[in-house]
Amino acid sequence: MRNNKRGMILAVDIGNSNIVIGCMNNDKIFFKENIETSIRKTKLEYAIILKTLFELNEISPEEADGAIISSVVPPLTNVIKSAIMMTADIDPIVIGPGIKSGIAINMDDPRTVGSDLIATAAGAADEYGAPVIIIDIGTATTITTVNESKAYIGGVIMPGVQVSVDSLASRTAQLPRISIDAPGRIIGRNTIESMQSGIIYGNASCIDGMIERFTEEMGLDEPIKVVATGGMSNIIVPHCKKDIIIDQDLLLKGLRIIYNKNI
Repeated sequence: MRNNKRGMILAVDIGNSNIVIGCMNNDKIFFKENIETSIRKTKLEYAIILKTLFELNEISPEEADGAIISSVVPPLTNVIKSAIMMTADIDPIVIGPGIKSGIAINMDDPRTVGSDLIATAAGAADEYGAPVIIIDIGTATTITTVNESKAYIGGVIMPGVQVSVDSLASRTAQLPRISIDAPGRIIGRNTIESMQSGIIYGNASCIDGMIERFTEEMGLDEPIKVVATGGMSNIIVPHCKKDIIIDQDLLLKGLRIIYNKNI
């Protein structure tokens, strides 16, 4: 490992729609950017993107001490790993079996749990304590939980907000594509208002209801800490009735925690 005064690491989360790239130390996130996930790009193309991000933020890749990758797109994992090695001359840690996270995985098959879910669970438990419910509103909406023993015990996966909108428009003859904005009332007076209400208030109500069901099944009394992250959380969570913390840096915080446990 290199030794510099910033103690920076490069953290990369490879998701189905977007790749989150962050540079941070234990105290500060120096930059966080999203790029589109593409399995067609080569390691050189991704290396150029990484180098450009460092340059735009006036940071030299050589300042990074290490790197960590979480990925739910296996064909891209080694591509991004090679790109990091080309850019910063670092061999990244890749989250997978055998990696220490500080979270026990109490699932039927722990190997099937997405590395992004492990990272957000680690970040939430460290930052907000356990038990905690984690809501990630992205391509899919996932609601997962860590119990009082700091064990990841599972959750639910639902169609994401944008997926639902696209499905409505593509699979129905008369429903238009709409912007994802909250209408001024629940009961829509026209088609667009009705669709917007269904998407915004429907998802918010679903999340509220799931929080109640989670706490009931876990034998807990509300309130339980609930943390939301993901690209659509700023749009949906303000319309939930439950007390939900929005933390858009939760994934990076979790990756930093896992990195520190494995060096």
